[in-house]
Amino acid sequence: MMRAFRFVLWGLVGLVVLGMGAFLTLTYLRGQAPDQAALFEGVDSVGGPFTLVRSDTGATVTEADFADKPKAIFFGFTYCPDVCPTTLFELSTYLDQLGPLADDIHVLMVSVDPERDTPEFLEQYVAAFSDQIVGLTGTPEAVDEAVANYRVYARRVELDDGDYTMDHTASIFLMNEDNQLVGTIAYQESPETALPKLERLARLGS
Repeated sequence: MMRAFRFVLWGLVGLVVLGMGAFLTLTYLRGQAPDQAALFEGVDSVGGPFTLVRSDTGATVTEADFADKPKAIFFGFTYCPDVCPTTLFELSTYLDQLGPLADDIHVLMVSVDPERDTPEFLEQYVAAFSDQIVGLTGTPEAVDEAVANYRVYARRVELDDGDYTMDHTASIFLMNEDNQLVGTIAYQESPETALPKLERLARLGS
């Protein structure tokens, strides 16, 4: 099963890489995608405590372990067919473009599918995009706590073949060192606006 997953994952990554050059150009020319920041404006309660497991080390961590830097946090899952690989590819591209500034932010992907996303499984997934992205997963109860504290929408959807997928919030949350929301990056937002947001976030911690 793991070999089949790796084959499918690398095939998916390849397709995303081939298509994203044209995609990024088109989104740049079209301008900014609808900004989802308005959905969270004035919501001081976005963000909060969590106790999850790092995919790279297997260590149990809390929000305090990432308090030394601002954070870009995305909620997704490894079986996601489109939103998650697109978002992670974009993030990896932005991290490369940030250069040394990328070291001044934590980039986290929190799984909304702990049933399938074990630490090992999640690590294979995020590492295919960037070694600067940290995967976080945990028990269903621990994931539910993080989802609730970040006001994330996440819902299991049963499929006709007996399998399931997840509907979830597609925004990237930009949090300062005090774990306060300072902005969001919308799904498929223009690089013209998304990259400067990450630059500003990184400079908060530099």
